[in-house]
Amino acid sequence: MALSKNAPLLESARYCVIDAPFGRLGILTELVDGSLMLSKIDYLSAKTPLSKPQNELAKEVAKQCKAYFNDPHFEFDLPMKILGTAHQQKVWSCIREIPSGQAKTYGEIASAIKSGPRAVGAACGANPFPLVTPCHRVVSAQGIGGFMKENSPGLYRQIKTWLLKHEGVL
Repeated sequence: MALSKNAPLLESARYCVIDAPFGRLGILTELVDGSLMLSKIDYLSAKTPLSKPQNELAKEVAKQCKAYFNDPHFEFDLPMKILGTAHQQKVWSCIREIPSGQAKTYGEIASAIKSGPRAVGAACGANPFPLVTPCHRVVSAQGIGGFMKENSPGLYRQIKTWLLKHEGVL
């Protein structure tokens, strides 16, 4: 699936929207150095119009998301476009090690990587691959904590609550 060097980004990037138990998921796949990669997952409201996956990777992402919705212990295996700062990468790597059904606090992750809880929270909020890099498993020492840069009740906190209940944490 090679594209000419003059091919516009729109030809190499495809976005689709799939159904999820808590609303919708937006999936962005992109051609990176000749390989199709997952470059972003968005949590969207149930009002967002659905659009079918347009390439094999998007279909695979949708299939693996559905497998997770059926089995919270499902483990994702997807090629992802490397994004983020060195600190964000360190946080996200640590988060991917948290097993389904468990949670860690921002402070625990900060201690493990010699950082601060707020810096961990900022990295969680910048996570381009929610579900795959399960930042919903990172909680406050006083409760559920924020989610996707949202610190008050709203769509993202509802999604975090659904995910933690799905995995048996709440």
